[in-house]
Amino acid sequence: MIRFASHEIGIARGAVTMVSDFDTQGPMWTETGDRSHRQRVEFGDRFVAPPVVHLSIGMWDLDSDRNQRGDLEVENVTLTGFDILFRTWGDTRIARMRVQWMAIGAVPDEQDFIL
Repeated sequence: MIRFASHEIGIARGAVTMVSDFDTQGPMWTETGDRSHRQRVEFGDRFVAPPVVHLSIGMWDLDSDRNQRGDLEVENVTLTGFDILFRTWGDTRIARMRVQWMAIGAVPDEQDFIL
């Protein structure tokens, strides 16, 4: 559990298009090459400590004749951003995928002095 002492709570959110391989015949669609994708997300404002980050799939467009496999992770959470890592394997073919995210954590008070 994360406890917040004297700071206000901030919530940042957004969406990232992680895969768009159908039009370009990229590896997520053609099943060749690297089947993972990493995307760095930067927050608009800084948190006081690394926030809790939640991910969800906002949209995905898959080949209906194949297995639907995926692994979605948050990595490298800092005061200013985080990485989204998505992987697939086997015969799964992904044309497009959008990931939505939400970060919740302590934010500085307007009176705080931050370097």
